[in-house]
Amino acid sequence: MLGSRRGRPPDIVGTHHGGERASGIQDQGVDTLELLRSRLQAAVPRDLPRDLSSDLPPGSRRRAAVLVPLFESGGAMHLLLTKRAEKVEYHKGQISFPGGRQEDGDADLLETALRETHEEIGLAPSEVEVLGRLDEIEVIASGFAVTPFVGLVPPPVDLRPNPDEIAEIVAVPLASFLDPANLRVEHVVREGRLVELVYYENISHMVWGATARIIKGLAELLAPEPPGGQR
Repeated sequence: MLGSRRGRPPDIVGTHHGGERASGIQDQGVDTLELLRSRLQAAVPRDLPRDLSSDLPPGSRRRAAVLVPLFESGGAMHLLLTKRAEKVEYHKGQISFPGGRQEDGDADLLETALRETHEEIGLAPSEVEVLGRLDEIEVIASGFAVTPFVGLVPPPVDLRPNPDEIAEIVAVPLASFLDPANLRVEHVVREGRLVELVYYENISHMVWGATARIIKGLAELLAPEPPGGQR
């Protein structure tokens, strides 16, 4: 559901490649999965600030959730992403995670992520092992406050993408996102606010916007522990 707007954002005030916490570790399949599992269990996901008059962050108009699906293939972990169809309301033609807005019948945001994933790519909730959640993020362009959930899924051999929503299933080795050489971060002024824009380049599909920010948060969880064990 969530990608980034078309076109290059204006008013770039700073750019850097890589990052202090972007992990350069090599993906080793099961070892990476177990590390991620333990880090997610220990993590305390951060929510966006709230004001006293609403349970939504300032500037957000609606809640959404996405699934961050991981699968193992050939001894390495991969991220499963989607390319949005041109006929969808938001983020046309962009690389995104499966997910969407919360509906009144959803018991919680995890149910939102799993329901939307089933509707978009045909992956049943029973096939997802939920490992944990990542920090809530804000999408200024569409007004969403988005909660990402990380899940282990089977290799995507039997998926049935909904052609009204999904143009393509995209599988990318997790190692591509752990390599700081593929990461670029810019800071722009948007609606009077300084906003961080994250890009992953030099891979099969360029990923930026909300999806890239979510992936950066995932990569940071896998970063090597600094001396003394403080993250």
